[in-house]
Amino acid sequence: MSALGVRFGVIGINHNHIFGQVDALLGAGAEFVSFFAEEDELAAPFAERYPQARRVHDARQILEDDGIAVVVSAAIPKDRARIGLAAMRHGKDYMVDKPGMITLEELAEVRRVQKETGRIYSIFYSEHFSSRVTDKAGELVRSGAIGKVVNTLGLGPHRLNAPIRPSWFFERAAYGGILTDIASHQCEQFLFYTGAKDAEITYALVANRNNPQAPGLQDFGEMTLKSENATGYIRVDWFTPDGLPIWGDGRVMIVGTEGTIEMRKYIDVAGREGKDHLFLVDKAGMRHLDCSNEELPYGRNFLNDVRDRTETAMGQEHCFKAMELVLKAQALAEEAR
Repeated sequence: MSALGVRFGVIGINHNHIFGQVDALLGAGAEFVSFFAEEDELAAPFAERYPQARRVHDARQILEDDGIAVVVSAAIPKDRARIGLAAMRHGKDYMVDKPGMITLEELAEVRRVQKETGRIYSIFYSEHFSSRVTDKAGELVRSGAIGKVVNTLGLGPHRLNAPIRPSWFFERAAYGGILTDIASHQCEQFLFYTGAKDAEITYALVANRNNPQAPGLQDFGEMTLKSENATGYIRVDWFTPDGLPIWGDGRVMIVGTEGTIEMRKYIDVAGREGKDHLFLVDKAGMRHLDCSNEELPYGRNFLNDVRDRTETAMGQEHCFKAMELVLKAQALAEEAR
């Protein structure tokens, strides 16, 4: 099977990340065959955007289609592991929006079935795989531009937009908690930039600071973690001010023994236009790099992995370890409450 010959179907379109997932595969040459969505109000605009894909009315029509190699999902988080387990048991690879599961028990079952079936279970950490500056920073780190990484700082603020959110958004059992829901991005990047294979959660907190009318919502979360040679701090929240023209000022800062990197991923509040801004400070001075034209290799690499049974888009254990860390942090934070 060539990468261009990979056919995929979608089950669950409840988060807008599905557009980035589908576009990554289409951009790499895959064929979008069919999709399943229970909600007509979501299915109509989705079908308009992707007229080549046929809407089916039973997910089994995708799972049992031998011509489909990959199932893609951005379903409600509580349903994502279940869909992935079914996909793998039907001999299909799986690409799912983060969080790829919302409990440690689900993670254990996914790990078991993935090992048994040999299928790919890829979690689409969009703040990495849809961010051109993220991979550029990884290139610089691997080249030794800032020496050995000793610390990362990951900030993930989001705009709440409460009036347009679906009911499940406010249900802890449906979305998994704020760390699970958002901070898996930052946990994955901690592993990516430090090269760590594992880490320990040293502190975690979740809270509802300003939304008493929605007791199931956690609007603030933070955590710290450490590996053998590095530490990290992560903060996520639903407090993006209305004056910011985008959903959130997501940033990552990497401290190395010989320099620092700061990424202003989605906006530069200092005034530079566009996104994907990288600031490098080293012994030679200070530089701003515009990374808006850098490649996004995930889609191509994922299709090659489907074809070649490799792990070039993301190592399978790396994929799971990021979720393991954030699920442990979520559990620790809720125990403390």
